[in-house]
Amino acid sequence: MDPRSEVLLRQAELFSGDLLLAGLPADDLLGQLPGAIGWSWHAGTQQRLQARFAERCAFGIEPPAASFDSAVLFLPKSRELTDYLLSALAARLPGRLLYLVGEKRAGVERATKQLAPFGEAKKLDSARHCQLWQVRVTNSPPAPELQTLAQRFELPLADGPLQIVSLPGVFSHGRLDRGTALLLEQLDGLPAGRLLDFGCGAGIIGTSLKRRYPDNEVVLLDVDAFAVESSRMTLAANGLQAQVIAGDGIDAAPQDCSAIISNPPFHQGVHTHYEASETLLQRAANHLRPGGELRLVANAFLKYPPLIETHLGRCETLVSADGFRIYRAQRPLIR
Repeated sequence: MDPRSEVLLRQAELFSGDLLLAGLPADDLLGQLPGAIGWSWHAGTQQRLQARFAERCAFGIEPPAASFDSAVLFLPKSRELTDYLLSALAARLPGRLLYLVGEKRAGVERATKQLAPFGEAKKLDSARHCQLWQVRVTNSPPAPELQTLAQRFELPLADGPLQIVSLPGVFSHGRLDRGTALLLEQLDGLPAGRLLDFGCGAGIIGTSLKRRYPDNEVVLLDVDAFAVESSRMTLAANGLQAQVIAGDGIDAAPQDCSAIISNPPFHQGVHTHYEASETLLQRAANHLRPGGELRLVANAFLKYPPLIETHLGRCETLVSADGFRIYRAQRPLIR
């Protein structure tokens, strides 16, 4: 059981009636709180919850339409995303109770200041290195319009400016990170066929690919609903169309790709996780056609080349700069 869930269950008597659990972990909390419904924007969490609580969980960037008497927000990593989520929930809870639970190291004490616009917040519990806070929504805001919270910026690329739209909570929100910048410089000579942008974020790589290779099918994949929506908005801002998929890791990707291009994710909340990236390297060959290739950017300290060579083929370093490396590997041709 997630420690944040354990803290909630210590106060289970508070959570009668119709309760919304926003950003909940994929544990047994819904089983312990039978009157609750879950709302997730993480495709992996949603998949695991759906398998057990099919009628009691929703996925997306907006709260589910079902009515609820109170809500708990599990503190996300991004301050901007927290602002949006709290406002979206408080707009649905005039005069009712809104809770915030999170780990101390995730900054839950600091985040409680974001409750202040809605009413007087008070701490209910502190345990398992987590805290639980409550506010009665005496100042209910209008429902926020997510598109107005998007950051828009322009990338001056060699083939012309690219318009980027980034929603709160998306990786490298409102800016171009150095790893992606390096990868954008190493996209020449990709083969014809289906191109996959794995961990697409705001859609920078996938949109650039679609513009540079208009005859190729391009697929963008991310585990996060806000990233998926950002990618759709970025494509639209550039007058382009491509398939955008919400899915949990490389297993959700189509097969028979001619190339997989990725700045792979390695953060989940405040925790560092390399599982999605390592699984990509282990299973990329299953999603590449013979002769298809993988290109990715990674921190230079990560020991990815041996893993790539074990599961795919010879690993070539295209460039090394600013603590990053761009790797290229090709699935062997069938003989």
